[in-house]
Amino acid sequence: MDFDFSDDQEQLRDAVRKWVDKGYTFDRRREITSAGGFDRAAYTELAELGLCGLYVSEDHGGMGMGPVEGMVVMEELGRGIVMEPIQQALISGAVLEGYAPEAVKTEWLPKIAGGEAIVVLAHQERKSRYNINKCDAQAQQQDGQWQVSGTKSVVAVGDHADAFLVPAMAAGKLALFLVAKGAKGAATSGYVTQDGARAAELTLNQTPASLVTLDGQTALSHAVDIGIASVCAEAVGVMDKTMAITVDYMNTRKQFNTTIASFQALRHRVADMKMQLELGRSMSYYASLKLNTPAAERHQAMARAKYQLGNSMRFVGQQSVQLHGLSLIHI
Repeated sequence: MDFDFSDDQEQLRDAVRKWVDKGYTFDRRREITSAGGFDRAAYTELAELGLCGLYVSEDHGGMGMGPVEGMVVMEELGRGIVMEPIQQALISGAVLEGYAPEAVKTEWLPKIAGGEAIVVLAHQERKSRYNINKCDAQAQQQDGQWQVSGTKSVVAVGDHADAFLVPAMAAGKLALFLVAKGAKGAATSGYVTQDGARAAELTLNQTPASLVTLDGQTALSHAVDIGIASVCAEAVGVMDKTMAITVDYMNTRKQFNTTIASFQALRHRVADMKMQLELGRSMSYYASLKLNTPAAERHQAMARAKYQLGNSMRFVGQQSVQLHGLSLIHI
């Protein structure tokens, strides 16, 4: 299988990497975290690079790209642990392109692609325990208008979003709706998450909504898998940057008048870290390449990728901490 990237993909990678290196420094990220975990200005800068419209067709103002380009972008954003929700733009763009009626596409996709509107997936509920098949939110149609009632939890940048993709039960079947910010009966309560990003609780009380699709199960599972593949790619970027910082430290930190990078035991640790990084990278590629396959095959790929990336991230993170502060104790 050919894993070489095209010239366009490499140019995209280079553009995002330059922005992360120059426009999203550690100090800026710390300021954003202190200010509440989201910066609309940073999100706008990413939109100006075209990243919000990666999965939006050119007919609707996007770039019309695919999963590999999404993977490239998320990997580079991971190098800076960028908190602004580009992942949500990928999800909403792909879901609306693939499942929404033309009127909804025309209204929202150009806004998503241009960064004018942040549309986020609001599917988690307190009782669901990450089971997307369990949904207590209800939808009913009255006088030709859909209304949704329910509560969604841990909604990414929920108190800054302009609209929400909300799954709800309609006549006993899961459907997917779009709810605009400020709609009657909609309320958000924002908070900072453990990683310094931002989320919110979303409460809907007979809130007017636009129907995206009555086949909500198919659309929602696709949306979640796009999110998983995005997080896997982001994790690769995090590990890549973590390893680079660790190796740089080892090449400057001296013990016994020599850099610790020359100690064979520590070099073996770095080799093991590199192996875990490449295992994670290969599974991220695998997940992204499976995004457009049949649902059953796609779900299996995402599960495998999540497992490997979880193991790889833990190992690389723990070893990096050891090599920065505790390595000499174990020599």
